[in-house]
Amino acid sequence: MSDLVCVGAIAGGFGIHGEVRLKSFTARPEDIAAYGPLCTEDGATRFTVTLTGQTSGALTARLAGVTTKEQADTLRGTRLCVPRERLPDLPEDEFYHTDLIGLSVHDSGGAPLGRVRAVLNHGASDLLEIEVPGASRTVLLPFTREAVPTVDIAAGRIVADPPEGIF
Repeated sequence: MSDLVCVGAIAGGFGIHGEVRLKSFTARPEDIAAYGPLCTEDGATRFTVTLTGQTSGALTARLAGVTTKEQADTLRGTRLCVPRERLPDLPEDEFYHTDLIGLSVHDSGGAPLGRVRAVLNHGASDLLEIEVPGASRTVLLPFTREAVPTVDIAAGRIVADPPEGIF
């Protein structure tokens, strides 16, 4: 597990005074500003975030030190992170997406199914994108208690009971 957790990304500039469009990956989007200064993935640059409003699919925000549209535009695609210790502890059956990515996936008999490539959410519920060994395709596994009865972060593995025919 990394010491930094990605909580958002800059989607580009907004307006002419250096504001940015900010995609939040937190459960409540506005919570992104509550974690204190955010930093780039390499930890080299820190930004104090002040939310200013919302736009289609994103928040608008001011970042300390960013005062022009040109500066804001150069930050497009920058992922914003926070040290893990600033994040709240989760209930037993909840996980940070970053902790699931890379876990091996096995069926209930122990046979390997693949590795978690990404956690996706298109509105209804989370899906685990599983890289299948020896195949160029990926499989989308519903991240439900029925399909994924066991997640063991410490052991680095997930036990899955996938729907018939998915693999």
